[in-house]
Amino acid sequence: MNDYISTRDAHQSVSSKQAILNGMSPDGGLYVLPTLDQIHLDLSLICTMSYKENAVYILSHLLTDYTKEELEACVENAYANSFSKQEITPIKKVDDVYVLELFHGPTCAFKDVALTLLPQLMSCALKSTSQKALILTATSGDTGKAALSGFCDVENIGINVFYPYKKVSAIQYRQMVTQKGKNVNVFGIQGNFDDAQSQVKRLFLDEELNEYCAKQNILLTSANSINVGRLVPQIVYYFDSYKQLVLQGDIQLGDKVSFSVPTGNFGDVLAGYYAYLMGLPVEKFYVASNANRVLTDFFNDRYL
Repeated sequence: MNDYISTRDAHQSVSSKQAILNGMSPDGGLYVLPTLDQIHLDLSLICTMSYKENAVYILSHLLTDYTKEELEACVENAYANSFSKQEITPIKKVDDVYVLELFHGPTCAFKDVALTLLPQLMSCALKSTSQKALILTATSGDTGKAALSGFCDVENIGINVFYPYKKVSAIQYRQMVTQKGKNVNVFGIQGNFDDAQSQVKRLFLDEELNEYCAKQNILLTSANSINVGRLVPQIVYYFDSYKQLVLQGDIQLGDKVSFSVPTGNFGDVLAGYYAYLMGLPVEKFYVASNANRVLTDFFNDRYL
């Protein structure tokens, strides 16, 4: 069994189920798998399987305390009827590039791929405890609706989403505030997304709040990309996109490919980098930022 450790303290070691339930480490660090580069997936096998089969195969190497039957149930519940395309994330050629379509989920956001699966993984992990979970999530727009939709009426899990007031698109605002469900709440805050994210992280580390929740047998956790359960499902579509290129005859098995990934907080491209560490033949990652460029500025100011 592979344990996850905190980026701030390697002695903070937990199982994958506990990492998903915790969201982030109690010391404020993120959970990472130190043996990630020792996992080498069988590309030839991946090229013979469906998206759902690949999800079970890949996640079984990353979430090792889930049984195969549990993962199969989670994947089936997440993807069976919620995506408009059987391929889940089909590839289309546009001129001389290939576009990975990540908008066929229930809210048309790429985050649906992970946020339909995370509720299943979290609900499965909760079955081995007597706890309930309260999710606190910050959003710049698309995460919010995808998370609200994914967790809507999931048993023993409640979700609160915080968004920057008047700083999301009109359709994202309407998607969030009209979300039905007895366990969902949406709050507009003053400031931008980074302010919302910072405040959510502070809540996780608030001793008084955590003490109160512990007395109520409630676990505070997150559906943002700080949760490893949000990150690992995204690894699947990097491998599956490679499979599609092989099956279409556009590349040969073993050929390297490059990915251009639009990004804000680098969560999606991090999933691609994890796929590379696990054996995906990648030539280069191109990381593109728009006005939401806080990490771009950080790296430019720090290293350039």
